[in-house]
Amino acid sequence: MSQLSSGLLSFCSHERASIAHPITILGTHRVRTLQETGAMRMNIVARVTVGFLLLCSTATAAERPNILWITSEDHGPEMGCFGDALARTPNVDALAARGMRFNHVWSIVPVCAPARTSIITGMYPSSTGGLHMRSMAPLPAGVKMFPQLLRESGYYCTNNSKEDYNLRKPAGVWDMSTGKAHWRNRAEGQPFFAVFNSTKSHESQMRKRPHKQITDPAKVRVPAYHPDTPAVRQDWAQYYDQVSEADADAGELLALLTRDGLAEDTIVFYFADHGSGMPRSKRWPGESGLHVPLVVYFPDKWKSLAPREYQPGATSDRMVSFVDLAPTVLSIAGVEIPKWIQGQAFAGPKQDRDGPKFLFGERGRMDESIDLMRSATDGRYVYIRNYYPHVSHGQHNTYQFETPTTQVWKSLFDQGKATAAQARFWRAPKEPEELYDLQTDRDEVQNLVASSAHQAILKTLREAQREHAAKIRDVCLLPEGEMHARSEGTTPYDMGHDAAKFPFERIREAAELAANLDPAATPALAKLLAVDDSGVRYWAAMGILMRGREALTASEAALRTALADRSPFVRIVAAQAIAQFGGADDVKPALDVFAELAPPVKHNVFVAMAALGAIDALGPKAAPLVEMVRKINPKGPSPDARFDPYVPRLITNILDEKH
Repeated sequence: MSQLSSGLLSFCSHERASIAHPITILGTHRVRTLQETGAMRMNIVARVTVGFLLLCSTATAAERPNILWITSEDHGPEMGCFGDALARTPNVDALAARGMRFNHVWSIVPVCAPARTSIITGMYPSSTGGLHMRSMAPLPAGVKMFPQLLRESGYYCTNNSKEDYNLRKPAGVWDMSTGKAHWRNRAEGQPFFAVFNSTKSHESQMRKRPHKQITDPAKVRVPAYHPDTPAVRQDWAQYYDQVSEADADAGELLALLTRDGLAEDTIVFYFADHGSGMPRSKRWPGESGLHVPLVVYFPDKWKSLAPREYQPGATSDRMVSFVDLAPTVLSIAGVEIPKWIQGQAFAGPKQDRDGPKFLFGERGRMDESIDLMRSATDGRYVYIRNYYPHVSHGQHNTYQFETPTTQVWKSLFDQGKATAAQARFWRAPKEPEELYDLQTDRDEVQNLVASSAHQAILKTLREAQREHAAKIRDVCLLPEGEMHARSEGTTPYDMGHDAAKFPFERIREAAELAANLDPAATPALAKLLAVDDSGVRYWAAMGILMRGREALTASEAALRTALADRSPFVRIVAAQAIAQFGGADDVKPALDVFAELAPPVKHNVFVAMAALGAIDALGPKAAPLVEMVRKINPKGPSPDARFDPYVPRLITNILDEKH
């Protein structure tokens, strides 16, 4: 190589790190600058530029790998390569035989939109405010979605085709994000990052009828928390069939990659967005809802970028979280990992040597059903903290109840025919804390919190989760509407890092005190109803509601005062507690609060959802409000049209129960 060529190649490599399209931009700049000196010099520059362009193109293709993500929906590690003998997944199995499987991977949130939000940002949704389903929170100030960083470095980035983020997407994230997005549309020699998502295994497809059954329902393993009935077996069998279809989609992409001559230039990831779409997997932040398959393949050409433990056909016990995917891709591509990223790279030159000691999960509002759960695992034990123990794991969710298993399971529980393991999902209150040993209890039905032999691991995981929440500043400990109100003019993430707007420790301590269900905490909760922070007052009212009639009696005066609180969310909880556990004369003042706050046009969708949820929870005690609910205009101030179904669903739930 000549000295000029060597210098140009070195310059091209340097510029590629900071210019999105170095060939076009630099070439145009050189020509325009030298046009001023005359035609002769322009002709010389043109010739040099052509050589420069060719060298840059060659260097780009030769020095950086292509990266292909094949993703699927709503399925856990029920695949042959992960040891499931019933699964038919030959394509991913073959990829795993050439690549490596990860045994401990959590999706953070057991439902699609917030899980994908954690992937695209490399940040925990409870930190950004993007936890609640389809919340559409603003992106933190200065933060970019990671494909933007890849594009700025010269990668061609495509998404085919699902996004479904809970944070508002800025311009310029993808070169193309449609059903037509493809690596084939890139410039010649340009490295690509391409995502292809299969919807074949989604929850909605699992219950679609008619269905040509391939998996024998008699051969499926029914977990201990599900009733063993023909309908449940059919759902599980169809789930296996749909996972096979997602595998077939993966096979077509891998074959196409080979036909295009790119197989040995491309690093491949296969993973699902969260666990199985079956009830008590999807929407439940334990192992069955968060554990996903992850297979990676590094061709020989790029093994220098592979995880340190990488061996073809091997497995890794490294702990991997969805927040680790963004920094891993950036590391592989040679792009600087920004400070806002909360995960760790597990491949490329920036990979963390050992990985995290714990994985963390979280659940917030799932469509119209509001819950608040956090979880942690060390790979063997799973810890869950329930901040809303007064509601069951199986509280009504319209979409989930379309699955036949959900309907059969709830019916058997209502009839008193569910086993103890099956009934736990539907009972309220649920335990404030849960601890499971996956080695002896893969279905997570034997809670070990009270076991004297497990107090050390309980304490370890509890403290790990607490430290994690403090580190990321878990803003979703606030009611959703309160979080947005405090973030006006900024973002939930930035608000969460402002101690004046978000006194995290005070709010977290109040939440823990409220949710521990200890009756002795009632006097302290009553005092907290008078503090200056509405987030603390909210948890004080919640704590009294959770404890029932005796707590109401002991703090009645303070709770009556809370009916006029400045925060509508405090007022709603206080009204629910008084209506549910107070005397006959107490009901009307409480119901008057709901009548004022339930119509969305008067306030906003967050206040309306909280009020309607409380009305629904009150059951027959809210009967005087049925006609008011029936006449509610479901439209009102809302941050996004994606909230539109939730108020109508809550209204339907109330009318169906009180008809």
